[in-house]
Parts: sequence; C-alpha cells; structure tokens
Amino acid sequence: MKLKSPFRRQRIEVPCTVEINNTFDSLAAHVRFDGGVVVHPGDEVLVHGAPVAVPYGQAQTFRRNATITRASRLERAWTRATGDLEFMELCEFSFSERATL
Repeated sequence: MKLKSPFRRQRIEVPCTVEINNTFDSLAAHVRFDGGVVVHPGDEVLVHGAPVAVPYGQAQTFRRNATITRASRLERAWTRATGDLEFMELCEFSFSERATL
C-alpha cells in the first residue's frame, strides 16, 4: 500500500465558466467548474486566458481553463485551524463612550 505524503500537492486542469456582472445592482465574478469539481479550503485556483474588462451595465460569460492546485493534508488542516482567526480581521468593531440601556 502506498501512503500519501502530507506535503504533496496535486494539480488538475479543468474547463470552467467565468461569469462577470458589472451592473448597478451587482459587481461580481464567479467561476463554475465543469464536471462537479469542488474547491476545498487551502486549494489554489488559477484561471487561464487573457484579462477581461466588462463595461458598466453589462454581464458577460467566458469559457476558460483553470488549474486547481490541491492543498496538502497539512496545508488543509492549517487553513481550517486558522480560518476563524483570519475571519475576525474582516470584522469591524465600534466602541462608544456612551452607555446604552
């Protein structure tokens, strides 16, 4: 039986669809992978192709290929363990001198 190394990273190439919205209601970009591929914590995704610029008021879809570099078991465990701490950096807290009842 061959054991997997906790430091080994695997790369896979997958076709994907990139959806970009640049409208008054939404400024968003989404990548959907073909074949039900799932990205896990710690994985890295590189979408190939020329940069795109979607004019204001439009939504466009592009077909691309992407390389997913899977995190090793050790990297995945580290990402899960520290993810909550990094999330706290996104939170905004406000303190006032005035007491509230």
